[in-house]
Amino acid sequence: MMRRGWIGLLLLVMLAASCSQRHDDDEGLAIFKYNEAAGIVSLDPIYAKDVAHIWVCNQVFNSLVAFDDEMNLVPMVAKSWDISEDGLVYTFHLRDDVYFHNDTCFKTPRCVTAQDFVYSFNRVVDKKTNSPGLWIFSSVKHDGDQYAFTALDDTTFQIELSKPFPPFLGILSMTYASVVPHEAVEYYGDDFRSHPVGTGPFKFQYWKEGVKLVFRKNPDYFERDEAGERLPYIDAVSVSFLIDKQVAFLEFIKGKFDFMSGIDARYKDELLTYDGQLRKKYEDKIQLITEPYLNTEYFSFYIDPNDPLGPDRSRALRQAVSLCIDREKMLRYLRNGIGEPGTGGLIPVGLPGYSPTIGYGYDLKRAQQLVAENHLEGHMLQLSTVADYADIGKFVQSQVEQIGLQCKMEVMPPATLRSMKANGSLPFFRSSWVADYPDAENYLSTFTTANFAPSGPNYTHYSNPKFDQLYDKAMACNDLAERTKYYTEMDSLMMRDAPVVVLFYDEVLRFVNKRVKDLGSNPTNLLDLRRVRIGD
Repeated sequence: MMRRGWIGLLLLVMLAASCSQRHDDDEGLAIFKYNEAAGIVSLDPIYAKDVAHIWVCNQVFNSLVAFDDEMNLVPMVAKSWDISEDGLVYTFHLRDDVYFHNDTCFKTPRCVTAQDFVYSFNRVVDKKTNSPGLWIFSSVKHDGDQYAFTALDDTTFQIELSKPFPPFLGILSMTYASVVPHEAVEYYGDDFRSHPVGTGPFKFQYWKEGVKLVFRKNPDYFERDEAGERLPYIDAVSVSFLIDKQVAFLEFIKGKFDFMSGIDARYKDELLTYDGQLRKKYEDKIQLITEPYLNTEYFSFYIDPNDPLGPDRSRALRQAVSLCIDREKMLRYLRNGIGEPGTGGLIPVGLPGYSPTIGYGYDLKRAQQLVAENHLEGHMLQLSTVADYADIGKFVQSQVEQIGLQCKMEVMPPATLRSMKANGSLPFFRSSWVADYPDAENYLSTFTTANFAPSGPNYTHYSNPKFDQLYDKAMACNDLAERTKYYTEMDSLMMRDAPVVVLFYDEVLRFVNKRVKDLGSNPTNLLDLRRVRIGD
């Protein structure tokens, strides 16, 4: 019996090695390899709702526009665009040299046309597809299920909005808005999720779910570098799916993977010093790339209109909690200095509208004063969080107890926390917001009255008429500088009401094998491999 087990194990190892050699270890090829612990369930861009899926879809698909690493909006399939003076009509002029990947679903190579965008966007809004990206077209004019997407001719695509929405152009850079061919969707049916066809720098080759995903270079990709060389430079991308992050980390250290994003608490001290620098023993193998990440980490309060404390004492309680947290200490000891202390508002570092002074610094004396003045001594806070943030939860727990409050912490599965905060069952809970698109509206809109959960993302049920009015004014303003003033005023107003405790603004943290050149980074942490080169 023991011998049979060893034989079976040997066969599995040989099979895995065979698959690996056949699909991504071809001698002489430049292959970028990384691990995705979160797993992948679909390669269809209309379901790309998280980082793991966005990364893989970004290799295969393109949208009308894109953001570069400096967060400038740049052309992609659209070479230019016009916006009407009233901000309602967007007209895109498409390139005529963008082709879908060569695939058996086509009889001949097929160029992208405006009608493909009509088809692709209608897939997103079609209730039958149940795309989580439906919201990106909520501002588009529509009559029932008929949305104002129009192909004026093969290279002219037009969208009409129901009311002005200045961030709309940036939203069209999202993966949900990728162009797909109707031939492939019809040919593969439900299997389009596992056999994607797009226009991107890499084309699908192989996917053994839960084991390995391989893309090969698209030889007909339309973008070229400044010297006229066709992108991308590398030959292939290989994605593994090791669930255990510790095992994946060890494989990265051995050089089996080229890239690792973020860092797990289990090995952060192995890689980083306490001030967030790469340890010297790894400097000859690994490059560390950091920059501000458009991600705000915070704890949220549910604003209960029937709170027995009353509105004034409840607000004082929330303010006291924000004041009693030593964010610099928290980052130094729990995150090796990674991130910026959350002394501003919800808008993170790097976005227009951010202000470092409108929030709460560490002021223990003022926090204790608020507790005493409002007779809050001994008040019990019930904090709900997830396992990955239990250490931060314990830190906050200890901080609030030093000002005379009590705090009980409950660790629950992420799915349970999501469900319970949506129906208002959690009084104090862990939250974060990563920008879907680089505009402060993305953060502030989550706190408008119209976005109350469960139908919207306002899980706090924060409501302030002045905040809502400022939001409407900002959305009617096409001038970014003027709109930014509204954003800062909104953020400042919300901080005074304190429905959230801003903890820190995150950083993109990329560990890159030194054989990889020009990977770069960006504030949205998008994985862009078009210009990557791989050496010895």
